Amino acid sequence: MNKVILMGNVGADPQIRYVEGRPVAEFSLATSEPPRRRTDGTEIAERTEWHRLVMWDRNAEIAEKYVRKGSRLLVEGKLRTRTWEDRNTLKHTVTEIYVDRFELISGPRQP
Repeated sequence: MNKVILMGNVGADPQIRYVEGRPVAEFSLATSEPPRRRTDGTEIAERTEWHRLVMWDRNAEIAEKYVRKGSRLLVEGKLRTRTWEDRNTLKHTVTEIYVDRFELISGPRQP
């Protein structure tokens, strides 16, 4: 089974493009683990992970309208890894979350 569930904050406004007429949104999501203390007294700092989200079709349209940098999202999807070669023949690999469902928990924080 390939299933991912994440809750975090959007790192940048979604970038929308069209592939064969289908909308696709791409943006980053930050998830954090709070700081904690081990039983031996060692302090472990907060840890933030960045995830690349990909949304297609209706999800992409909704993201374009409502999701902004700083929004808090709950997402459900699957991991996809892809590899490509750039102009300099350097090989690149990226792992993305292909979102099946998502829920907007809150909008971006106001200054």
